[in-house]
Amino acid sequence: MTEHLGYEKNSSLGDNSGNSRNGHTEKAVLLENQNAVIEVPRDRNGTFESVIVPKHEKRVSLFNDQIISMYSFGMSDKQIREHLEKIYNIDVSPDLISRVTHEVLDEVREWQNHPLEKSYAIVYLDALRVKSRQDGKSCNKSVYVALGVNFEGQKEVLGLWIAENEGAKFWMGVLTQVKNRGVEDILIACMDGLTGFLDALRAIYPQTRIQLCMRHICRVHMVRNSTKFVSYKDLKKLYADLKVVYSANSEKEGLSALEDFGKKWNDKYPMIYQSW
Repeated sequence: MTEHLGYEKNSSLGDNSGNSRNGHTEKAVLLENQNAVIEVPRDRNGTFESVIVPKHEKRVSLFNDQIISMYSFGMSDKQIREHLEKIYNIDVSPDLISRVTHEVLDEVREWQNHPLEKSYAIVYLDALRVKSRQDGKSCNKSVYVALGVNFEGQKEVLGLWIAENEGAKFWMGVLTQVKNRGVEDILIACMDGLTGFLDALRAIYPQTRIQLCMRHICRVHMVRNSTKFVSYKDLKKLYADLKVVYSANSEKEGLSALEDFGKKWNDKYPMIYQSW
């Protein structure tokens, strides 16, 4: 209705526009899996027609969800408008699309800044590599994740932050933001051995105990770095021999497996043995 009349609700412009809001009528519609009653706004001149739920229409497609879904895939407002016209045979303005996406962004910003508890028993800190779209192009991004476990054992995602790559400097900013949102103390922080990461955490939470996830997270980093320059034809066999090392049940067994690994691969890839 705001788009139709050209002014916001309760604006003084309504007195001189020749048209104004005139309440609403109720209408029963069928959603994908339930019935609902909606309020369709009216104007004094009777010229307003709903785009999302046209006259005499009893079924509602998840219109806003469609827009949000396309927006999340990196489509521009123009591309979304053209797609809706082609698929649904409706012409919507760029302003309407912007309204829908901006409402979601407001909710996102509210969640990003919601207050947190004063302390957490455990906070897991890690970054995930995900494929995304930016300016219409596919690219990889790092999504920084802070997952808290409170003293009742309940998990809570404290926040998600996106950057080009994982780095200790960015983690410093993440931890500073977490503290500014109310987290005064973390009992245990689970994290990997990224260079400078430990110092960044100590600078914000000096009393926190550190648990380096050697068996999983750091293992992933070690394996990835170890096989970075390995020939493709050797990868499968090398992976199998390396798995014997990091899956050993004791330090003694691990060292023994590492010696066997070195005897087999040191002539070709000596740096792997030295790094492990």
